[in-house]
Amino acid sequence: MESRRDLFPPLEPYRTGQLRLDERHTMYWEESGNPHGRPILFLHGGPGAGATPVHRRFFDPAAWRIVVFDQRGGGRSIPLGETVDNSPEHLLGDIELLRRELGIARWVVFGGSWGSTLALYYAESHPDRVAGLILRGIFLCRAAEIEWFLYGMRRVFPEPWREFAGFVPEPERGDLLHAYHRRLIDPDPAVHMPAARAWSVYEGACSTLLPNPDTIAAFGEDRLALGLARIEAHFFTHHLFPPERDLVARLGLARHLPATIVQGRYDMVCPIAAADELARAWPEAEYIIVRDAGHSAMEPGIREQLVLATERAKLG
Repeated sequence: MESRRDLFPPLEPYRTGQLRLDERHTMYWEESGNPHGRPILFLHGGPGAGATPVHRRFFDPAAWRIVVFDQRGGGRSIPLGETVDNSPEHLLGDIELLRRELGIARWVVFGGSWGSTLALYYAESHPDRVAGLILRGIFLCRAAEIEWFLYGMRRVFPEPWREFAGFVPEPERGDLLHAYHRRLIDPDPAVHMPAARAWSVYEGACSTLLPNPDTIAAFGEDRLALGLARIEAHFFTHHLFPPERDLVARLGLARHLPATIVQGRYDMVCPIAAADELARAWPEAEYIIVRDAGHSAMEPGIREQLVLATERAKLG
């Protein structure tokens, strides 16, 4: 079991669907792997990034019933970039609706970055529906983390930050979130698309330990850029987790669940301090620090540890 140390071969879904969530939103979902295997839910990052075919490959297709979906406003869900009726509470309801639609009683939940936020929130809200957690690149959706993303990362990535901040006029750079949010929600593509690319490329440029032109190019693609930038700016403006809903403070609701936390030592998008705080509050969880990795799940060391974690978890 421990011999598998990289992604499984590419595979196609055996079933896909479009689930109507409400009058506005429709969710794309898919299943791959073994229809009779142990269910596992993949939660993508962003929010708004959407899932891709590579995300199926963290899981042994002979053992897992792999469920992937695109969250409201992201990926293949429609409408792309929609912020109305889009909040963490809506996403929890969507997960439960999908679980019931697929007839799954409990599943392992796998999430990285914003996906780790949503996984923790879901586990604390519905612990009876979660069989275990595999988390990567911990993000607790706090104001200090947003401040770091908007301004702190320039200490390590000054060149991408200059491009990011330089996109808006100098008088607006004291409030980059508002400056970008205003442009990203503008209905005119000539306004929102350049802003979306600037935001998304900044995040992509800071996501790997070593420069990765392929990652930056992927983050600059229109669909990913719009979903990621607009939904992130929306959530960062309106849906941070206040102290009374803090994920670490409420951890007792989910602490009995088996969990693995994988964190890149040099993760600049979601710095290790959040993972460290979570791990100290959750000593029963397995905590793995990848010493030569940044944020991206595709970093070789993180990829390896996530696959090893799913291999250990597949036997229950």
